Amino acid sequence: MKSGFFIALALAASLSSALGQTASRTITMSGQGEVRATPDTVTLSAGVTSEAATAAAALTANSARMQAVFAALKKLGVADKDMQTSNFSVSPQMAGGGAGNQAPHITGYQARNQVRVRLDDVGKLGAALDTLVTAGANQMNGIDFGFKDDASLMAQARAGAVAQARAKAETYAKAAGVSLGPILSISENGYQGPRPLYNIEQVVVSASRIAPTAPGEESVTAEITIVWEIH
Repeated sequence: MKSGFFIALALAASLSSALGQTASRTITMSGQGEVRATPDTVTLSAGVTSEAATAAAALTANSARMQAVFAALKKLGVADKDMQTSNFSVSPQMAGGGAGNQAPHITGYQARNQVRVRLDDVGKLGAALDTLVTAGANQMNGIDFGFKDDASLMAQARAGAVAQARAKAETYAKAAGVSLGPILSISENGYQGPRPLYNIEQVVVSASRIAPTAPGEESVTAEITIVWEIH
């Protein structure tokens, strides 16, 4: 009985050692790919903030200005499907409650209405900004350049990430005197598209004519991790 026990224990130890040795003969490397291109679409966020003594008056004033904004955008050629309300609120404006021991009280009301506008032609961005301000928009919250279809750009970025990871792995393997075997796993750590541009209030509100804009280039990036068996 003892003999069988020791044989089983020896086999288990041998198997454990073999598995541990196999698991340790790998190389793990990460890579990043980036593709830059000129954006062909842009989304901007704008709105109207109105204040009045009563909530009804603030809402009425705000609605009138927003109607003018929508009408101006339509005249510019922006379709209804490319305009979407992103935020709407009516809130009281408070005063008092400070060091003067004055009881908090309502001094008026503020109405806010924000809309996201998508332009399929980035060349219209300057005209759209001018149109919004001229029509009554007094809040500019951001510009987001992008691509109508970034699938091909993403594929290129992923291919670049794999190539970089392989090049790094081959360098390390050669330096260590081993060779790369088959790939055991590939995982994507994440990908990133164009980033929005914020804080344009001063540029737009101070513009008296069509605001100059430049789309420049946007990047699409991908990060992957690959595990190889090594010999």
